[in-house]
Amino acid sequence: MLTLTANAAQAIRDLTATAPEPAQSGIRISSEGEGANALTLSLATAPEPADAVVESEGARVYLDPVAATVLDDKSLDAGADDQGSVSFLVTEQAV
Repeated sequence: MLTLTANAAQAIRDLTATAPEPAQSGIRISSEGEGANALTLSLATAPEPADAVVESEGARVYLDPVAATVLDDKSLDAGADDQGSVSFLVTEQAV
């Protein structure tokens, strides 16, 4: 299952704090098209019916079935650039 770093959890909490339903809001990672070549990330107020839910430190990530499979052994990290724009990075899980 996808894991979240402390940085990613904080970034997700920051992004969802102003959402209409912050208690259920999270980010959703979904596949574009048939393959796993393109995953998109968006804010979501709740999971879709088939989504896997990852919760860590008060942050929620919703994964569609393809994304859940592709990211099963991965970790999600986050950082910010000099302008404060958040970016997410998928890495291999530490053993």
